[in-house]
Amino acid sequence: MPVVQKNLRPPSAVGRFVMLLAVWVVIAGCNRAGDPEVKATVETEFDVVIRNGTIYDGTGGDPYVADLAIVGDRIAAIGQLNDRAGARELDASGLAVAPGFINPLSWANESLLVDGRSLSDIRQGVTLEILGEGWSMGPLNAAMKDELRARQSDLSYSIGWTSLDEYLLHLERRGLAPNVASFVGATTLRIHVLGYQDRAPTAAELERMQALLRVAMKEGALGVSSALIYAPGSHADTDELVALAEVAGEHGGVYISHIRSETDRLPEAIDEVIEIARRANVAAEIYHLKAAGPANWALLEDAIERIETARAQGLSITANMYPYTAGATGLEAGMPPWVQVGGHDAWLERLRQPLVRARVVEEMRTAGDGWENLLHAAGSADNVLLIGFRSDELKPLTGKTLAAVAASRGVTPEEAAIDLVLEDNSRVLTAYTLMSDDNLARKLALPWMSIGSDEASLAPEGPFLLRNPHPRAYGSFARVLGHYVRERAVLSLAEAIRRMTALPAKTFGLTDRGRLREAYYADVVVFDAAEIRDTATFTDPHRYADGVVHVFVNGIQVLDEREYTGALPGRVVRGPGWSPGATQ
Repeated sequence: MPVVQKNLRPPSAVGRFVMLLAVWVVIAGCNRAGDPEVKATVETEFDVVIRNGTIYDGTGGDPYVADLAIVGDRIAAIGQLNDRAGARELDASGLAVAPGFINPLSWANESLLVDGRSLSDIRQGVTLEILGEGWSMGPLNAAMKDELRARQSDLSYSIGWTSLDEYLLHLERRGLAPNVASFVGATTLRIHVLGYQDRAPTAAELERMQALLRVAMKEGALGVSSALIYAPGSHADTDELVALAEVAGEHGGVYISHIRSETDRLPEAIDEVIEIARRANVAAEIYHLKAAGPANWALLEDAIERIETARAQGLSITANMYPYTAGATGLEAGMPPWVQVGGHDAWLERLRQPLVRARVVEEMRTAGDGWENLLHAAGSADNVLLIGFRSDELKPLTGKTLAAVAASRGVTPEEAAIDLVLEDNSRVLTAYTLMSDDNLARKLALPWMSIGSDEASLAPEGPFLLRNPHPRAYGSFARVLGHYVRERAVLSLAEAIRRMTALPAKTFGLTDRGRLREAYYADVVVFDAAEIRDTATFTDPHRYADGVVHVFVNGIQVLDEREYTGALPGRVVRGPGWSPGATQ
C-alpha cells in the first residue's frame, strides 16, 4: 500500500490567532517604516483564500471573477476580499474555480480499500465517489464474505465489516482523499436473502430484503440500485424492484438502475424505469444511458423522448453517462443468463459440460432472446478488447482483441470467450465498442445528464498496473471539459460543471455540496479550462489527466500545484434518510 502523509488539518483557533498576530506585527512594522500601501489591521482571517479565480458556482450561470475563502471545512465567503487575509493564499488568476466534481457511478469499492488516495479521480477534480451499481459492499452475510475473499485477485484486502455503513466507516478510518457515499445494491439484498436462485422471493423473503434496505437507508445510503443484465440481479421482476424502491423513497432515497436492456429492447427498459418511479413514487436515475450496437443507435431518440415525456408529467427521471464509445464489463455479458444461475462456480461448471457449452456457443452467436448479448451487439470480435485477467498466465493477453486471441488459438470467438473464462476462473474484464460519437454528443446536450466514470479510482503503480482499466478511469471528467466543451462546443463550460456538481447533488438529495456557496462544504477544484484534457488511451490507460491545479476536500488541500499533498480528509456522505442514531 502506498505510504501517505497524515491528514493536513486547518489551523486551530489558537493557531489562527498566532498567525493573525504575526501578520499584524509584520504589517505594523511596514507601517512604521513608512509604507502607506499596507493597512495596519486585518478585519478577518481565513484559513485559505483563493484569489482572482473565475467562479463557476455549479448553477450553470455566468461565471465571474472573485475570491473564495475557506474556514475549517466550509466556504466562508465569495466576493472581492482584498481587505481580508488568509493564512494561506492562492492566486487563481486565469483559472476556473468550481465545486468539486461528483462521480455518480464509481467502481472504487475495492480500489479504495487498497489505496485511499483515489488519484485518477482526484487529478480530474472529483471530490465525491458514489458507489454501489447493483452490488454494494454491504449488507453482507457469512457466505457473501467468504465469496468476496475467494474472488479477490490483484487487489487483496481483509473484510471486517457486515453492514454497508460499517464498510464506509472503515474506508473513512483508513483514510481517504475523496468523500464517499453509496447506494444499496438490489443484487446484494437478493443474494443476502435468496442466494443465487432464479425465482421470485416469497412475501417473507421480500419483507426481509426491505428490512435490510430500511436499515441501510437510516444509516445514510442514497437509495437502492439495480443491475438488470447480470445474474442474479436479472432475476428480479418489476414488482420486486418497486417494493424495494418504495422503501428507498420513504427515506428520501433514489432508485438507480443499470437497465434491463441497452440494445434492441432499450425502449421497453426505459418504460420499466419509468413504471418503477411512478408506482414507487420515487426519483429514478439511469446508469450510463446508451443505445448499444450499430443496429440500435437510432433507438436513442426514442429513449430520450420517453424520458422527457415522463419528466413533463412530473416524474424525476435523470441519467448519467461516460464520454467514450466503448463500454467495459466482462465476457459474461455475451453469454445467456441461464448458464450463470447459481453464481460463479455453478456457471463455470456448466460451461465445462459439452452439451451445455454447445448450446451456449449457439446462443452467443445471435441477438439475445430476452437477454442482453453484448458480444453480438458489438458486431465483431474485433470490437471486443480483453483488459483484465486474474491469472498470471493469461495477463499477457491484456490489450488483445477477442478476435486476435481466437485466431491465435484456432477457435471461434465464442469458444475462445468460454475458454478464457474457464482458464482464468473469472469473468475476464472486457471492453466492448458499442456506441456512436454522434450519440455521445446528443446525450451530453441533455440538461438532465450527469457524468460518471463507471470505473475504479486508481494510480499508475503497484497492483493497479497488473491489468488495463478502461481509460475512463483516468479521463471521463477531463474528457468532457476538454474534448466536448473546449474543442467541440457541445455544451458550455458552466453547464458542464453544473452536470458534474449541482445536478447530481440535487438528484441524490445531498445538501451543502455541489455548489460554491457560503456555508457549503469546501469541496473545490481549480483548473485551467484552456488546458484540461484526458490523456489515457486503451493501449496506454494508466495516464493522469492534465489541467487540474488545486483540489480541496472538506477544506483540506489534496492537490497543490498539480501535486498530491498526502492529505486524506475524505468523509462518508450520507443521504437524506440518515438517522444519526443508526450509525456507529
